[in-house]
Amino acid sequence: MEMDGDLRVFRDYLAFTVPHITMFAGAVFGILLLLGIDPPLAAGIFAILYGGMLTISGLVIRPHLSGVKAYSAYMLFVTLLFAAGIIIVLEWAF
Repeated sequence: MEMDGDLRVFRDYLAFTVPHITMFAGAVFGILLLLGIDPPLAAGIFAILYGGMLTISGLVIRPHLSGVKAYSAYMLFVTLLFAAGIIIVLEWAF
């Protein structure tokens, strides 16, 4: 199956950016746990940080890849991840 150019660019962009964001957000999560933050709150903060950073990185490439269906699915997923983090933190706080 031949992959079109835009989808290949999207795949390569994700391959070079997502691992770095994952490492950073995971390190923050680990530090929060080491500091004694409750795991549900740490998970919510992780989801906010991870989803927010992935959303920002996705918005950077929007002008180039807005027509790719995989890009739309990716943005939906990371936005829901960010929203889930907010819900987790708010549920834990109140």
